[in-house]
Amino acid sequence: MSLMRLLFYCSLFIAFGSVTADDVTRSHAISMFDSETPRYESDFTHFNYVNPDAPKGGALRLAAQGSFDSFHPFIPKGNAVSTGAVETLLLMSADEPFTGYGLIAESIEWPKDRSWVIFHLRPEARWHDGSPITSEDVTWSYETLVSKGNPQYRFYYGAVSAATALDPLTVRFDFEESHNRELPLIVGQLPVLPKNYWSTRDFSATTLTPPLGSGPYEITNFEAGRYIEKVRVKDYWGANLPVRQGLNNFDTIRTTFFRDATPIRLALKAGDIDFRSENQAKAWAEDYNINAVETGWLKKELIPHRMPTGMQAFVMNARRGQFSNPRTREAVALAFDFEWTNQALFNGQYTRTISYFSNSELAASGVPENEELKILEKFRDQLPVEVFDEIYTPPVNDGSGYLRDNLRRASRLLRESGWVVKDLKRVNQDSGALFQFEILLVTPAFERVSLPFIRNLQRLGIEAKVRLIDESQYINRFRQFDFDMIVWVWGQSQTPGNEQLEYWSQSASHSEGSRNLAGIQDPVVDELITLMLQSQSREQLNHRTRALDRVLRWGHYVIPHWHIRADRVLFWDKFGRPDEPVRTGVMTDRWWFDALRADALKNNKP
Repeated sequence: MSLMRLLFYCSLFIAFGSVTADDVTRSHAISMFDSETPRYESDFTHFNYVNPDAPKGGALRLAAQGSFDSFHPFIPKGNAVSTGAVETLLLMSADEPFTGYGLIAESIEWPKDRSWVIFHLRPEARWHDGSPITSEDVTWSYETLVSKGNPQYRFYYGAVSAATALDPLTVRFDFEESHNRELPLIVGQLPVLPKNYWSTRDFSATTLTPPLGSGPYEITNFEAGRYIEKVRVKDYWGANLPVRQGLNNFDTIRTTFFRDATPIRLALKAGDIDFRSENQAKAWAEDYNINAVETGWLKKELIPHRMPTGMQAFVMNARRGQFSNPRTREAVALAFDFEWTNQALFNGQYTRTISYFSNSELAASGVPENEELKILEKFRDQLPVEVFDEIYTPPVNDGSGYLRDNLRRASRLLRESGWVVKDLKRVNQDSGALFQFEILLVTPAFERVSLPFIRNLQRLGIEAKVRLIDESQYINRFRQFDFDMIVWVWGQSQTPGNEQLEYWSQSASHSEGSRNLAGIQDPVVDELITLMLQSQSREQLNHRTRALDRVLRWGHYVIPHWHIRADRVLFWDKFGRPDEPVRTGVMTDRWWFDALRADALKNNKP
């Protein structure tokens, strides 16, 4: 050990307590569990799923639905769009469950119990103005995001007790708890922002001036609400890093914003945009039967992925009286006819979502057994008996559109929870209040799904209606939990972690802007999340996540929608792509502009 290294560890002893070199790992990468060795060794030159020789150049034209009025996505104000110029300490590989490799950080250091982590920054890391990225930038970013940023940062980094700049290129994070194996990785995902830049600006205010960044692209041209144009930074400091090889190949990326999906599809077919990920089954089946697709100039591909599909659903706000009782929520869910919806509206393309972690080994199945049962037994007196004795599945129908049996069951549940029929209306037997609610939507795409659902609810005496509002109103209302029912998607990964606190915890239910939209306030859920965060192996994580999944399902907080285990994409044939698939599906950042294909397309395009 060098003298400088010895002095370094001595300083750790004095400042933070006893630590020995044998207890500490220093590496170019860090995985979630010790048993999961990073796939790429310290001398790796590029990820396997990229083409390291991909040419640079050309343009990629994209489309987005909606609008924007800010380039500051880190605060709970405005309708912001990302600049793409913000980087993190680590970059997660796309072909491993959860492994981070050094980006701004050159190496990572951590003890066996993961009670702290140290990042050694790359001396060559630079902001776009040429100034160095320092440990003070990192600590300031953490402190500012937690105190002034979006609420999710307070939950995501809630276990961090201190962030300390040890020297200009060394930063240490200490944690309030040990044995949370995710903490070093999620700190590695911290957005690193320039302290000096923001010191003369109001961090809490929206802005249409693209903030200073450090990434491979920067915004050079835009029109608020209409388009942004990003240009590849020619002297980008990280261009030669192994984690950047074969990525970020386009000279320009232009994103045009549209009010809804219909003009996006028209722009794609006209050749005004290059790529679209289609999210509507009916459009996929019917809107692209054109000559360009038949000839292969406009590619139409279904690309499978191996990621958890998450939970898209009608979300019932349990803060509202009509949805405060789980039996009432169960009754309302019985009025949604997925089978008819799938056939009549989606050409049978979808699978019903059952789990919050569908398409993964994290999803609970059958009745709880073995380790999962042991976990749940601790909470038996706090959980519905169904958690232990029944297999949760959403209501199933025959696809005919007639729900007699399910509506009969729903009516019984409503009576049992105090909602009776009076003058053909469902009313509360104590207060006389009508059972009525509003489905808040930001896109008309879900109107055709909601209206048949509403008709079924009317047969139960429940008065429901759709309210379609603009994007800015919608954002403000869901941030304040100002809705009865909403359509939402909770995304999931193969390694769920601290984000689950923001999704389901009691503390998040009272925090405006959190993603606990259902208003879940269940101490059992909180304890299961804590257990999940303390998992010491992949197997243990699976058992604990399945237990959480099962409790959430039997809470009847949502009416699950559907999923497809593939990406539906369309793109003009002027790009190259690596042959190596990735579990995450489509990654346009590993594509490149193919000049020969583009010339052929220009000469032959219908």
